[in-house]
Amino acid sequence: MKMIEELRVFRRSFLRLLGAGLAGLSRGANEELPPVRAITRGPKFHWFGYYDKLQFDPTSRYVLGMEVGFEHRTPRANDIIKLGMIDLADGDRWIELGESRAWCWQQGCMLQWIPGSTSEVIWNDREGDRFVARILDVKTRKQRTLPGPIYTLSPDGHWAVTPNFARLQDCRPGYGYVGAVDANKDIRAPENDGIWRMNLRTGKRELIIPYATALRIPYEAGGLDEAKHWYNHLLFAPDGKRFIFLHRWRGPKQGRSFETRMFTANLEGQELFVLDPYGKTSHFIWRDARNVLAWSWHPSRGDRFYLYEDRTGKVEVVGEGVMTVNGHCSYLPNKEWILNDTYPDKNRNQNPYLYNTKTNKRYWLGHFRSPEEYSGEWRCDTHPRFSPDGKMVTIDSPHAGAGRQIYLIDIREIAG
Repeated sequence: MKMIEELRVFRRSFLRLLGAGLAGLSRGANEELPPVRAITRGPKFHWFGYYDKLQFDPTSRYVLGMEVGFEHRTPRANDIIKLGMIDLADGDRWIELGESRAWCWQQGCMLQWIPGSTSEVIWNDREGDRFVARILDVKTRKQRTLPGPIYTLSPDGHWAVTPNFARLQDCRPGYGYVGAVDANKDIRAPENDGIWRMNLRTGKRELIIPYATALRIPYEAGGLDEAKHWYNHLLFAPDGKRFIFLHRWRGPKQGRSFETRMFTANLEGQELFVLDPYGKTSHFIWRDARNVLAWSWHPSRGDRFYLYEDRTGKVEVVGEGVMTVNGHCSYLPNKEWILNDTYPDKNRNQNPYLYNTKTNKRYWLGHFRSPEEYSGEWRCDTHPRFSPDGKMVTIDSPHAGAGRQIYLIDIREIAG
């Protein structure tokens, strides 16, 4: 028994050393990092994109990804990416699923598993100058097309809400899609476009929050009337009753930058509430049906991660002295742990980590160097995502010299 236990200790130590070696530059000789392995490989480049989509299937076996043959430039209308899933139980085998002509470097084509389904995935595509969504059953290979694109899906898998991706590309290149033109490009806040709701079963679409609606809601600092407005970063609450969206605008006052308000609304686009009115909301995630974690600025403490209670105005700091920089945040299923990362530091390292909400301690998952050519629109953020069983994390990273690839991190020794 003693020998078996010694072998187990040796195995854990070896895996941690292996993880540290693969994870790039260490923060110290004594630092213990979890094991990391690449689950995609060249010569093509692979990534998933944003941190708030379902990349893993419900069994935590299949991991979605996208594949492309170039990097370091803006996508063109004729650039096609391949879509697939990685079988973690079969040597990380790549299983091709389809392709898309509607994508960007930051968020891909919104490829994700449909909530509540064990076999259906969805992604955005383009037919001519019109964006659509494809739903594929990965088991039967039956596919159908919906008449509009998706951004975020309700937890019951019945609804999608989405902005205009052509307008988004025009206002914030790298987050929308090329290949279509915004019919209201020269209108600052149109009444006939904005956030659309779509029934995933019937394909019925309806406009629920025009851009003009946000313009009509007062902003204390002013400057809305002269600005051009758009919506981005939509996300349903865990109970599906409300969703978040960011209202952004740019005008003479903002120059080349922009300002942001964080709103919540119900499924009908009514009962709008300004959750963060101070103009600087960045990354966020729902903790539960009432509370939202977000990096922002608040007059009480400046730049911090804050927990906002929906429809009340209550705000409190999270991760004081530990989560001190902006990152792509999410909660593990038990809500005790926050998964987060950093942008490249002074050594160009991106640093995903786990933060324990009870102990106020941070555990690094690795330090992954991002070469200087990965910047601006085609940067490769790690965007950490967790598996449904809470045992694994995936990231996108170019640190190993093979371009952007998807890596799997075993977090059982930390959060298990």
